[in-house]
Amino acid sequence: MAIVRYNPLSELRSMQDKMNRLLDMAWTREVGDEIREGVWHPPADIYEDERAVTIKVELPDMEQKDIDIRIEEHTLTIKGERRHGGELIKKENFHRIERYFGPFQRSFSLPPYLDNDKISASCDCGVLTITIPKSGGAGAEGITVEVG
Repeated sequence: MAIVRYNPLSELRSMQDKMNRLLDMAWTREVGDEIREGVWHPPADIYEDERAVTIKVELPDMEQKDIDIRIEEHTLTIKGERRHGGELIKKENFHRIERYFGPFQRSFSLPPYLDNDKISASCDCGVLTITIPKSGGAGAEGITVEVG
């Protein structure tokens, strides 16, 4: 049996993550809206190499038809909804629900040196990968991206 040392910082990080989620919910809702169950923000990684900018977003249990990707005025917006349906389990039968369900939206500012006309998106194993190649021009505005 391995000895696992107690690390109080891991509990503090967990508490900080929970507080960040609560604050995100409070800041992103409209005035007068109820705090809805299931509002969530999928985690994303963004990296760049000499050819393109790549954005990877975790979207487990989502179908491609439920993901909408748009670029308007140098802003990439990903939105959709992860549904809890399909499972015939009553809510009162759950002991714990830790996964987030419901609508989400993430927006990212894009640099002007990307070729928005040649954007590509694919979804594999619950990870949405968006690749935007670099170019010298400003690229098109107001386009919708098909996830393939």
